[in-house]
Amino acid sequence: MNKNYNSRDIYRQLYEEIMTLQRKPGAVLRENALCEEFGVSRTPIRSVLQELRIAGLIEVTPYKSTRVTQLDFDTISQQIYLRVAVETAVLLDFCAICTPEQMDQLKSRNNALRRLAAQPNPVPAAFYHLDGCLHECWFTATHKDQLWQLIQTNQNSYSRFRMLDLVEARNYGEIISEHDALLQAIEHRQTDEVKALCAKHLYGGVARLGHELPTRLADYFVPGTQWPDQL
Repeated sequence: MNKNYNSRDIYRQLYEEIMTLQRKPGAVLRENALCEEFGVSRTPIRSVLQELRIAGLIEVTPYKSTRVTQLDFDTISQQIYLRVAVETAVLLDFCAICTPEQMDQLKSRNNALRRLAAQPNPVPAAFYHLDGCLHECWFTATHKDQLWQLIQTNQNSYSRFRMLDLVEARNYGEIISEHDALLQAIEHRQTDEVKALCAKHLYGGVARLGHELPTRLADYFVPGTQWPDQL
C-alpha cells in the first residue's frame, strides 16, 4: 500500500495510532512490517522510530524488540494531579467572568458530545476531540491558551489513559452528565462545587475503569505497578 509516504506522514500516522490505542500499549513494532505497510525502506522507518522513542511513545531494546510504551500509572496519577490543580484555578477565574454567550457555547459543545454518544457506534477518538474542545473554552476565555497547549503537549500518558477509558469503559453518558453538573455550577458561580466537580471529572477514568486496571487491563501497564488500595 504505497501512497508515497514520507517520514512526516509515517510519524503522524503512527503517533495517531498509538495515541488512539489502535496500537496498544506493549504492542510490538517490527521494522520489516512497517517498511512493507508504508512501502518505504528502513531508513525513514528508523528515523520515525527514533522520534517516537524521544517522545516516550515507544521503547527500543537493541537486538530484541521495539514496543509501544506501556502506561505508567504513577506518571498518569501525577499528570491528573497537575491537571486538576491547573484546571481548577482556570475554572475559578472563568466563573468570575463567564458570560451568557459563553455558557451557551459550552452547552452547545456538550450537546455535540451528547449527539455523538447517541450514535450506534460512537468513535472514541471523535468523542475525545469534542471533549477537548469543550475544556479548551475556559482556557481560551481566561487567556490561558498557553497553559492549554502545555497540558496537551506534556500529558501523553494521561491522554492515552483517557483514550483507554473511552475505548474500554465506553461510559459516554457519565462523562456528559459530569459536564452538565460542572456547567450548572459554573453558571451559578458555585465555586466550591466547581472545585469538587472538576476533581471528580478529571479522576473519572480511574473510577470508571476501577478494578479492571490491575486485572483485565494490567498488560497495558508497566510491570510491578503499585495500584491504589481504593480501586
